[in-house]
Amino acid sequence: MQIISFTHDDQTRVGILRDGAVVDVARVNPDLPGDLKSILREGRLEELREIAMADAHFSLADVRLESPIKRPGKILAIGLNYRAHAEESGMDIPKYPVVFTKQNTSINGPYDPVHRADDMRLLDYEGELAIVIGKRARRVPKDKAAGVIAGFAVNNDVSVRDWQMRSTPPQFTMGKSWDTHCPLGPALVTPDEVDPHGLRLRTWVNDELRQDSNTSDLIFDCYDIIAYLSTAFTLEPGDVIVTGTPSGVGAAMQPPQGLVVGDRVKVEIEGLGHIVNEIIDEPASATTY
Repeated sequence: MQIISFTHDDQTRVGILRDGAVVDVARVNPDLPGDLKSILREGRLEELREIAMADAHFSLADVRLESPIKRPGKILAIGLNYRAHAEESGMDIPKYPVVFTKQNTSINGPYDPVHRADDMRLLDYEGELAIVIGKRARRVPKDKAAGVIAGFAVNNDVSVRDWQMRSTPPQFTMGKSWDTHCPLGPALVTPDEVDPHGLRLRTWVNDELRQDSNTSDLIFDCYDIIAYLSTAFTLEPGDVIVTGTPSGVGAAMQPPQGLVVGDRVKVEIEGLGHIVNEIIDEPASATTY
């Protein structure tokens, strides 16, 4: 099942994507919450399966896709989690997951623009597999971790490398959390549809293929990550975990290749679809005080 958040006639709600058409959940069952995070919190995800069989209400071209989770409670991220990426970064293979956070204001739609500001020198892409948590969970054993996953999505962990590396130790939160720097989507794909540990992942900048790997190269797989994180704190419905990027990032190229205004970054993961985001100048409207 592919669950989306979409906007039509200035209203954003939950839908089911099926064969290029959209089933509007609210039209079939108006008693369900109007956002996916609330559906997960109420434990009503399985009610969407019957709704998915209803007649479609829109074509995909008639709606605007949003991030499946509009404002996650937490965005947790894993660094250096592909063997080849650790090697290209000149880092040892980690013994434990490298964990950092992205602020939830960085969330962005799957086809919305990513902002590049004047005070960034090296803006980079990181195509990643994202996990969306489906139920409240603490101290989850690895062999039970699959049961707390609502689904998977495509993510670009956009990174401002100069802000990330400007201090010692590196400031991952500052380098990873700029507004618009967490595009997510196009849908939440439920676990019965894919094996998260055997998916081809590719990233293009414009028409140039930069990343071409497989989630089988993960050092810590999805279940390792959930077991590790939930040892320390509670995972909640709608939390997003981005699992790390493979080799091929712009910062590791010689010379480094940062993203510039006008670039289009496409991240595609087998079975999950793709996201495409254009780099634009940060607009004046982004400044508020």
